[in-house]
Formats: sequence, structure tokens, C-alpha cells
Amino acid sequence: MTLSTEQADFYLAQLRAESARLAEVGRMGLGAAVPNCPGWTVESVVRHVATVYLHKVEVLRLAALPDPWPPDFGDRDALELYDEARTAVVDALEQAGTGRATWTFNPDDKTSGFWYRRMALETVVHRIDVEQAHDVVTPIDPELALDGIDEVLFPTLAGPWWEEGDTEHPVDAAVRITAGKRSWTVRADATSVVVSPEAEGEVAAEVFGAADAVFLWLWGRLDASAIQSAGDEDVVREFRARLAECTT
Repeated sequence: MTLSTEQADFYLAQLRAESARLAEVGRMGLGAAVPNCPGWTVESVVRHVATVYLHKVEVLRLAALPDPWPPDFGDRDALELYDEARTAVVDALEQAGTGRATWTFNPDDKTSGFWYRRMALETVVHRIDVEQAHDVVTPIDPELALDGIDEVLFPTLAGPWWEEGDTEHPVDAAVRITAGKRSWTVRADATSVVVSPEAEGEVAAEVFGAADAVFLWLWGRLDASAIQSAGDEDVVREFRARLAECTT
């Protein structure tokens, strides 16, 4: 799948803006605890995102997973490393363009365009982490939040990860997610998750709300008070727990 010029420009603009905001808040204090990532501090987030960026620079350079990975960045100043990495990943994406064949974890998209979207969404989630740590949360672009819902449902949740039944939360039900004017229907059992990008068929539970609230709930950055739900509440809890098995 090749992104349009407009989509690519949108993701790069979001990546630049979100990564700059993450750096800005990071400089408010690296020691603050991240409330929805137990054991993490702002410094943990900054180092994590820097490492993710540099990993994608190598993925785009090699068109494959780098091995061995990661290098030892432990002696580097976290913010200095992060600033270098956020510049490098934007440069790497621009040089690759959107149609270069490369490694991705999306079975339906093996192009560099996948990483435009993924890096923008990776960054906004972790920008929220550091903002929550300092209690300075700012809004998410509504279009990006909707796109983030779509991505966390597929490929993050509904990828080919479950064939061995490696889950403690089989769900065994259908769930509908609605935000803005979009809906997704998710059917899950112990060995598969299938997502339809529309409202179709009967479901055991529904989750709905503002796009940013639903997006952040799906990623575990807001609790259930941020969204609305209907139907079987046990299914909603199991669905969120299944997502937690494949998100960080």
C-alpha cells in the first residue's frame, strides 16, 4: 500500500509536531513517574522512543530487521540521544519515500509508507505519557486519533499473533468500537482476531466516545471512565485485557 502525498505530508507533520512536544515536556523533568506505565519515568519514555526511532532508521536502511539490536545507548544523555533520533527518523522517512519495500509487522503492507503512520502514532501515545507524568496533557489531532484507533485494531491487535492460542483473554465475542463517524467490529477468540472497518452484525458489547478518548483507552492511557460502553461489561474488560497483551 502506497500512501498518497497528502497522507505522507500529514504523518510527517504530525511526527514533527508530536516529537517536538515530547522533547519539550521531557525537559520539564526526566524523573517524573509515568502514571499509566508502572515503573517508567519520563526518561524511560524518552529513551524508549529514541531507540524506536533509531531502529526504524536501520529498518529503512537495510529493508530488514537489524541484528543485533539494540546498541548500548546507556552512556548517552537521554534528551540529546532523543533529539538526534527524531531528526534521523524524519530524514530516513523522507529519503525512503512511501513506496520502498521494507520489513514491517503488517502482513498487508511491506512498504516504507507503513512507518510514516506508525512513527506518528508511536510518538503521540508516548507524548501523552510524558504529559500525563507532568499533568500537562494537550489535545490530539482528531484525524490522527481516528487513524490511531484503526491502527491499534489492525495490525496491532488483529495481526497473526494468536494462532497458538497464546492469550489469557480469548474474549470469544464480538465488540463494536465507535468514534466520530467511524465504527469497527472486532470478533475475537483464543486463536484469532478479525476486524471489519464498519458496523456489521450483532455484538456482545459496544465501546464509544470521542476519538481521542477511545484511542487512549485502547492504548491503556485512560481508564474506562473516559469512554462509554453498552452490553456485556465482562466482554469489554476482557477485550481491553486482550489489547494489553499486544500493546506497550
